[in-house]
Amino acid sequence: MRNEAQHALFAKTRTRSLFFRAAIPGAIGMLASAMYQTLDGIYVGHFLGATAFASVNLAMPFVIINFAIADLIGVGSSVPISIALGEGRKHDADAIFSLAIALIILSGFAMGAAMFVLAPLFMRMMGADGDFAANAVMYLRMYAVMSPVSTMVFATDNYLRICGRIRTSMLLNIFLSVFCAVVEFLFLGVFGFGIWAAAFASCLGMALITLVSLMMFRNGRLALSFVKPVLDAKVVRKIFACGLPSFLNNIAGRLTSIVMNIILVRIGGESAVSVYGVLMYADGIILPVMYGSCDSLQPAVGYNWGAGYPSRVRSIEKHCFMTSFLLCMFAFSVCFFCPDFIVNSFISGEIPPYASLAVIVFSFTYITRWLSFSTQSFMLAIEKSLYATVISISMAFVFPMLLILSLGWMGLDGIWLNFPLTSLLGAILSMMILVHVRKDILRKDNPIE
Repeated sequence: MRNEAQHALFAKTRTRSLFFRAAIPGAIGMLASAMYQTLDGIYVGHFLGATAFASVNLAMPFVIINFAIADLIGVGSSVPISIALGEGRKHDADAIFSLAIALIILSGFAMGAAMFVLAPLFMRMMGADGDFAANAVMYLRMYAVMSPVSTMVFATDNYLRICGRIRTSMLLNIFLSVFCAVVEFLFLGVFGFGIWAAAFASCLGMALITLVSLMMFRNGRLALSFVKPVLDAKVVRKIFACGLPSFLNNIAGRLTSIVMNIILVRIGGESAVSVYGVLMYADGIILPVMYGSCDSLQPAVGYNWGAGYPSRVRSIEKHCFMTSFLLCMFAFSVCFFCPDFIVNSFISGEIPPYASLAVIVFSFTYITRWLSFSTQSFMLAIEKSLYATVISISMAFVFPMLLILSLGWMGLDGIWLNFPLTSLLGAILSMMILVHVRKDILRKDNPIE
């Protein structure tokens, strides 16, 4: 049975109005999250010093891997849930939702235990030692301990937006960011706690928001509600198939980051890892906003695709592509014209001489980044997960690894140049995929009910 409020929002609201009602709150919520991540880097760099800042960036790829399985399940379940609701199959949507929650909890225990045990081995593998390695182990282990109660936060955010609670999602994201920023400032700036407190502040906020979100699904007022989870192999395969692009992007991207960190430790030491961290924190402001605007519209895209309204899907996606383009042009301008400001925001003390040049080179990434990002989101929303997977793997691993091998003779300059060249290759690949699937995308609508 179809949820009429959800049908009215996703299938009958004018696409421009839908964009402002869905994408803008989503982008604001993710911007709040991005601002906290930026403050996190600033707090660690200024309160704990350059070594701690480098340690966080050394550990961060493993932290994200720790969240990877939960993200796979959250993203992978969102697509079939949206399509099931669009087709009027609420019971199926509830079954997928409930099974996904159970799987995320189990994966949180498994991944957390593995990361806690293996953390010292990972840091030795990276070539780190002394305080550099000890801080990274401590940071990663705190995320590992909190994994069962923190990794679900991104999935519950997706589920709220599927239910049309876009403003609620935005407000929870804003609260999460403010809470984490205030608590981390108190821990590091007032009480003088160590690097473990930076991780604990983030995890505490995620656990709190997860609890609040789950409580909202218990009162029966949302389009999704809990039922007894049943392990269905077919459903699990669909979840993993739809979530595979995001998962592979996370894993492949983190493997690339690990390889880059290994190279940076060996040819530039802590200072090179710190500069790489500056690039990642700068990128961490724009990418979440792009993700928030595109991902907030995925439920609407999936719903309309399932309901048989491809013309609305095309109209919604035009707004996604344009928004991503404008955000990337803004990011390019800031990075290109203000590199010193960006570097000084994160690194205190002696600044490596190549830091500003690295930011300028990195800025050209945004000239083409918007195309691959939007295309991947589009393909995922309409269940063309193979194409989304090809884009994500190519962007996160294949292209960067090929360029690392090709540009190795350039040293650190080759690492910085890797980013814009990867983005250019991804844009070319995305154009080829869009041309290939155009006939399916241009099919006629079913009659709108």
